[in-house]
Amino acid sequence: MDDLDRHLIDLLTLNARTSTAALGRALGLSRSTVQDRIARLERQGAIAGYTVKLGDAAPRRGVSALVMISVNAKLADRVVHALRKMPELTRLHSISGQYDLCATVATDTHDAMDAALDAIGRLAGVEKTMSSILLSTKMER
Repeated sequence: MDDLDRHLIDLLTLNARTSTAALGRALGLSRSTVQDRIARLERQGAIAGYTVKLGDAAPRRGVSALVMISVNAKLADRVVHALRKMPELTRLHSISGQYDLCATVATDTHDAMDAALDAIGRLAGVEKTMSSILLSTKMER
């Protein structure tokens, strides 16, 4: 990956819908060269997909939380596998520090959040959790 690839990824991160012609102008490359670079970055796994960021007017699930999870090291793979199956989880990160995992959980109601948090805590291999309800998003890229 060279500097042009990194710049291309930066531009796509800001707006994945930017046309290849506009990307080419910004990078000083032809449209077809940009398309070839994007295809190569996708094949190499540097670009794993494209997503939509919801605006304030979009319908959302009503309650979101960050859940810090400490797991038994011998059962970590099993815990991750079980968490990935939970539809309420929108993200799952391996982290350093006091906890091993950080999950983002989204539900429609507080009762559903309570049930999801209970389900996480009951998973074999989960030693402790700490959750924080998200109140607002101050910045997102």
